[in-house]
Amino acid sequence: MFRKLLAILGALSAFVVGGQSVAQDDAGKYLYVWVGDRAGEGNDFVTVIDADPESANYGRIVTSEATDQRSVNAHHTEYEMPASGMLFANDHDANRTIILDLTNPLEPRQAAAFMNLGGYSMPHSFVRLPNGNILATFQHAEHQAGMNMPVMSGGIVEINDKGEMVRAVSNADPAFAEEGLLPYGLAILPEIDRVLVTNSPMGDDWLMTSNTYQVFQLSNLALLGTYRLDPGPRLNGHMSPEEPRVGPDGTVYVHTLSCGVQRVTGLDRPVPQAQLVHQYPGNWCGVPTIMGRYMVQAVPDIHAFIVLDISEGATPVEVSRLEMGDDFHPHWTAWDPQTRRLVVTPGRAGQRMYLLKLNETTGALTIDETFRGEDGEIGFSFGSRNWPHGWTGEGAPHGAVFSR
Repeated sequence: MFRKLLAILGALSAFVVGGQSVAQDDAGKYLYVWVGDRAGEGNDFVTVIDADPESANYGRIVTSEATDQRSVNAHHTEYEMPASGMLFANDHDANRTIILDLTNPLEPRQAAAFMNLGGYSMPHSFVRLPNGNILATFQHAEHQAGMNMPVMSGGIVEINDKGEMVRAVSNADPAFAEEGLLPYGLAILPEIDRVLVTNSPMGDDWLMTSNTYQVFQLSNLALLGTYRLDPGPRLNGHMSPEEPRVGPDGTVYVHTLSCGVQRVTGLDRPVPQAQLVHQYPGNWCGVPTIMGRYMVQAVPDIHAFIVLDISEGATPVEVSRLEMGDDFHPHWTAWDPQTRRLVVTPGRAGQRMYLLKLNETTGALTIDETFRGEDGEIGFSFGSRNWPHGWTGEGAPHGAVFSR
């Protein structure tokens, strides 16, 4: 009996992957970064960085592994590490998505890949469903890609961890037949059986005229309606909606490329409502993250991150800014709920990645100055180096997630 008890305790504290023992308390101890070669000479790869503050190698490379995809535009990964350990990572301009097996942080590998699925191409964002599958936005209908005609719509597709389509549906809406409905980001609300999808192009077509979001029924992916966002007093706060995030009150906050913050309410009603509740300075705002009552936004025009307190819903209040310096162009943000840190990556190749700390009482952001790469400087540099998988060059990072 005693031996059985020891065996059970051992199984609870660790599991074995690929012949190595990997502790289950590794949440937040590794950082996976999806990287491309801006010059297009190398392949997209995943690099694993030591993110354990107690480690003597905190901030340094653990390993890296190349995929078979030549770098075109290494772009989005999932925003959080999935429980399955199978991470979706996209090279958008190549129209190809790699599924990375990260169940063993020391031996990352490419497990599968896909291009078009269900009649749709150019996937952009990936969010996990309650059943563990991915729901992804695809910008184009397959038959339109490469043709001398405007691409009007795309679709959303459910995909399993093998890269196989489970179901797919078009987002075309006859009531908006002359507008670009190009799916970009999505937020899932299982409690009310809804999916909110934003429409924003990755290319220039429709960039200045995209101002809609769509609501689907999650259970059957039926399109319930297409709705316009609120232009606000500057008349541009609705342009090119990108990343939606579910707030603490169950409403959805949508950031726009024109740096607006739209708050969408009534998603369980026949006609939801969108209100512009804030607008940051500048344009081309990056990826937002919500942590409790705070929303952090990458604002590249001022080389800074801005923190809003959204606890009052329709009246968010700016509580802090973290200025990163004129040579940094913030883009990606991802939160680690276990160790309460934020990873931020730049929008340009060769720049540094940082970890940030959030004061959850005041909303103040600070740089983790103990996170340092091999050069001893704060942050991790993607400048030219010899990478562990055998490639030499300057990395262009994009998506980044913490282990779980």
